[in-house]
Amino acid sequence: MASFQDRIIRAAKLDASLYEEVEADTGAMSQAIGIVVLSSIAAGIGSIREMGAWGILIGTLAALVAWIIWAYLTYLIGTKVLPEPQTKANVGELLRTIGFSSSPGLLRLLGIIPGIGGVLFFAASIWMLVAMVIAVRQALDYSSTWRAIGVCLIGWVIQALILGLLFYAMGGPPKIE
Repeated sequence: MASFQDRIIRAAKLDASLYEEVEADTGAMSQAIGIVVLSSIAAGIGSIREMGAWGILIGTLAALVAWIIWAYLTYLIGTKVLPEPQTKANVGELLRTIGFSSSPGLLRLLGIIPGIGGVLFFAASIWMLVAMVIAVRQALDYSSTWRAIGVCLIGWVIQALILGLLFYAMGGPPKIE
């Protein structure tokens, strides 16, 4: 098994072969979870001035839930609604590849830097989105990047609606006084 650090770097470099590697490596699930958690903590720390300490806890929990929802949605959309003839995947493969696509999110830690933190945070978010498209394309064995983009967009809209409803049902994020 490749080292965790090496895989993080390769995922951030948008190395398509890394996403194929973790798609096939069932032992990489703990690494995928680790990346999602670390990326979420980085985002929480990077936005601590806006969200306070609650941002770290809430952000980490929300990211884990969002990751699971996203993987299931991507699986359903990618294999049932928009498959290509060669598409063959399972939820575990999508959890692993999408988890690794969170690697650029580690840079969101730099969001704490006054003046440039917001720009760095935004750039890391875009980078994660590009990594996600590559992860989805590889996990679903797509030949079309456009199809992977479509799956990601449809999944993002549905996920945003689901998470919005969950937050609404729970009374929204906690109030910090």
